[in-house]
Amino acid sequence: MKSNNLTETYFFDFSSKNVETLLTSSAHLSGKKRVIELYFLVRDNIRYNPFAIAFEPSNLKASHVVKSEEGHCIHKATLLIALYRAIGVPARLGLARVRNHMGTSKFEKVLGTDVLNPHGFVEVFLSEKWVKCTPAFNKSLCEKLGVEPLNFNGEDDSVFQAFDRSEDGFMQYLEDHGTFSDVPVEFLAQVMQQEYPHLFDESGQFKEGLFR
Repeated sequence: MKSNNLTETYFFDFSSKNVETLLTSSAHLSGKKRVIELYFLVRDNIRYNPFAIAFEPSNLKASHVVKSEEGHCIHKATLLIALYRAIGVPARLGLARVRNHMGTSKFEKVLGTDVLNPHGFVEVFLSEKWVKCTPAFNKSLCEKLGVEPLNFNGEDDSVFQAFDRSEDGFMQYLEDHGTFSDVPVEFLAQVMQQEYPHLFDESGQFKEGLFR
């Protein structure tokens, strides 16, 4: 099962030059230290943009995320998984339905709710166990929102912030969709269409441009 989470795929295209370039800064590290370093690299150097919703497969490739220098939670998880697989560490995509109290009023207005579905995170295999980590929210964004950025020590799950600095609710886990060895594009579209039917036209196509 771990071998399925080591392979290069269309989405986890770790042999692309864009992705390979990100590996150079941590080349002096190995093992868990490098895994942690790559987590912070993706967390803070790829800007979180919840409006970057698209269903074209090319948009979800790790190499595209590097080129864009931004993305939503699934984009950033895809890139981190590609980096982990590139250094021989098994990693897979986790998806969940969450309530997100950090969403902007514009974003929530378009969605019609503060529920995000699906929300993406990473599971990485370290010390003979799967550990969860979420590189979505960059440090500068968290500081702006008054919440501590998510750290990752390679030992404990780092899924999402339950509270902000004032102890007000921040994120709430609602439903687990499971883990995936590759990016399930059709499933992503299906979940979004069920959660936000008003974002799709009569033929089931996503109404692009809603978040611009």
